[in-house]
Amino acid sequence: MRGEADERGSGEADERGSGGAGGGPGARCAGVSAYAGLVRCRIVVLDYGFGNVRSAQRALQRAGADVDVTADPDAALNADGLAVPGVGAFAACMAGLRAVRGEVVIGKRLAGSRPVLGICVGMQVLFAEGVEHGQRTEGCGQWPGIVRRLDAPVLPHMGWNTVSAPAGTRLLAGIAGDARFYFVHSYAATSLPLPGGSQMAQPLITWATHGERFIAAVENGPLSATQFHPEKSGDAGAALLANWLESVR
Repeated sequence: MRGEADERGSGEADERGSGGAGGGPGARCAGVSAYAGLVRCRIVVLDYGFGNVRSAQRALQRAGADVDVTADPDAALNADGLAVPGVGAFAACMAGLRAVRGEVVIGKRLAGSRPVLGICVGMQVLFAEGVEHGQRTEGCGQWPGIVRRLDAPVLPHMGWNTVSAPAGTRLLAGIAGDARFYFVHSYAATSLPLPGGSQMAQPLITWATHGERFIAAVENGPLSATQFHPEKSGDAGAALLANWLESVR
């Protein structure tokens, strides 16, 4: 397992989130706000034992969603959107996901074009494989590529950093180019290699640099993910979550 206590225990007391945009009418979301009569998205934060689920819940609520935290696969499958936060080691997170059939739920949702958002290690496990201390662990396999230890003079990469978003991004739309997001990690994917002849749509990749360039976010149809913690990234993170909820609607 990774040795950084901050990766396993970036606690609720560290939360830096702030309010985002409120919810609005939408065709895909079923819940109705008792306050304003507005349709609100029903989001499930998947509770599989390896994520700051309450931080994610509060941030998504502030962004305008009705949010449940649960490990129930039926609830996770049927929600308008599914958020999968994660902290700790790749192998441990995959074991936790499998224990609640989370990888099956993610696959079924994506097969039906239903939105999923991975956060931190919840993004990493979407890749094909993770390598930690010589141990290889199979991931969910939604993207090709390997998550490995960053080649950087100081690890973990802990604190605020800028990102470089691609043209056409929806996840970071309207967010200033010099905005900073909060990272806590030592491992990351540094490429997303699509095989020749692949029918998979080219994902939109946001990059960041700490020692070397790594993938900070991916947008790929109904599947989105961030290596940083939007729930701890202040106004920029709140805007990103509001953007994601718009894609859910």
